[in-house]
Amino acid sequence: MLLQQTIETLKQLKLGGMVKALELQMEMPDSQSLPFEERLGLMVDCQLTWQSDKRLQTRLRSAQLFERATIEDFDFKGHRNIERSSLLSLANCDWLRAHQNVLIDGATGVGKSYLACALAQKACREGFTAQYLRCSKLFEDLSIARADGSYHRRLAEFARKDLLVLDDFGRTPLTASERKDLLEIIEDRYDRRSLIITSQLPTDNWHDAIVDPTIADALLDRVIHNSHKISLKGESRRKTKGKQLKLVG
Repeated sequence: MLLQQTIETLKQLKLGGMVKALELQMEMPDSQSLPFEERLGLMVDCQLTWQSDKRLQTRLRSAQLFERATIEDFDFKGHRNIERSSLLSLANCDWLRAHQNVLIDGATGVGKSYLACALAQKACREGFTAQYLRCSKLFEDLSIARADGSYHRRLAEFARKDLLVLDDFGRTPLTASERKDLLEIIEDRYDRRSLIITSQLPTDNWHDAIVDPTIADALLDRVIHNSHKISLKGESRRKTKGKQLKLVG
């Protein structure tokens, strides 16, 4: 009875890790012979791990990543045009600590979104906050926010994230309002937070996608020169999966 009361008290204190550790100890007769200090230490360690995992899951939910991607699962086969050592160097997240950016370009299906989400997922594991945004949806949402009065609040939410992923940039030339939105976002982050931008266009062609030369110069000056550039190549991942399914069938 006393043990159950202790468990309920731990739950009220939101010490779920200690609850799990205590229940595990009760299921393992050998643990009863351990000194009290050692059993307590194991419970505290379990609580720390539980809290860390819970915070990670919160960061991942908030990030709303498009794909369940990890650096460890990235496919280097198919001539992706990126060295394993280069990707592992980015995986240590020093570029995030230095408030640098990552620019990823390549044809449809070569894995740009997957790589961007994998880097963002690793950032979450390292304790950074992140958010995935598809550019077309981002501009649509900001247009609505401008109309309902939540525009500046949305921009402030983006500015607080350690990392923003802007996926599929430049699919169509930017409108005047989209150029303004993008400039606001990048101004808020320059030398303070990091970006990952993916595009089918090579970075040399981004100037044309922005359309307005003056704004293009301002935007790219804040992004290009402080970035790690990756140009992915190879066969479409979707096409490869299709071939594999045919072989299985």
